[in-house]
Amino acid sequence: MHITLVKKRLANGEPCEKCAQTEEMLKRRGYWDRIDDVVWAIEGEPESVGNLLGARHGIKVAPFFVLRDESGVESAVTSPLKLIRDHFAEPPEHAASGTALPVSTARLEDWRAAAAEFANAEPIEILRYALERWGERCPIAFGGAEEIVLIDMATRLGLPFRVVAIDTGRLHAETYAFLDEVRRRYGVMIDAYLPDTATLTRFLRDKGLSSFYRDGHRECCTIRKLAPLGRALAGCEAWVTGRRRDQGPPGRVDLAHFETDPRHRGATGPLVKVNPLAGWSQARLWDYMRANGVPYNPLHDQGFTSIGCEPCTRPTRPDDHPRAGRWWWESEGDRESGAHIGGDGI
Repeated sequence: MHITLVKKRLANGEPCEKCAQTEEMLKRRGYWDRIDDVVWAIEGEPESVGNLLGARHGIKVAPFFVLRDESGVESAVTSPLKLIRDHFAEPPEHAASGTALPVSTARLEDWRAAAAEFANAEPIEILRYALERWGERCPIAFGGAEEIVLIDMATRLGLPFRVVAIDTGRLHAETYAFLDEVRRRYGVMIDAYLPDTATLTRFLRDKGLSSFYRDGHRECCTIRKLAPLGRALAGCEAWVTGRRRDQGPPGRVDLAHFETDPRHRGATGPLVKVNPLAGWSQARLWDYMRANGVPYNPLHDQGFTSIGCEPCTRPTRPDDHPRAGRWWWESEGDRESGAHIGGDGI
């Protein structure tokens, strides 16, 4: 198999950012020696080799790969992760230089090694690692401002990614409208998972619409949120959350960038929970959003610091804890849905 990488050269002579990132990723993972040729699709020059290859295969965006088998038949691949997964089989044990691969690209069994490597890494590097390793088998779970920042970062990385959202059926109207805004803004498909109809019907028949005010929110959250989340994560190897240490309660204070998920199992072993923003403060999160024009739920402008279901969320005061508006009628230690029960920090 002969593999040609087509990169885009901008009118100023520089390669496009996504092309540079793809080359860097292939080199870092030890696959660069499997690329036989590199040709350029030069901006403004339709007769350049790369542009001609793109026209031949109906591809308008670089980078992409042209594969030619022994009989001369060509095919094209637009995703570097798909190229690796479908044509490179198992990752090489050593890079072309003969040195051992960095821990972030080796076949890791000990996740503590990965956690140590990324202990002081920026969130975008942690996210890059997760998407390069697992791709669409590591969805970003949409929730609030944090996950929108992660979607923004994933878009900038140019790597394939998937977004899942849990539609409990009780979200604010503003949240539903915001989901559509995110779809349009980033051009991403958001896979929504809803509660099981039969289970929810029985629950509402037996307990009514607002039993959580009397009995606590756990049973309702299990039906409306946790069970759909389990379906969303079926077949995955990992998932990305927007949790931060400064959110509390105690279970988040020592939050690691990588941890095993004790509630769910991955397709081939323990499900890994990736928390790229663990070390960020709320102020730093919003600094990023303002600097990069990241959209946000308009409920934040009405005093909501943490947004969940409409009947279980209310605005907070300036001196309140960020999650004080969630399940406010319960004790502080109970203000979690149960999606993030403690795992092994790794």
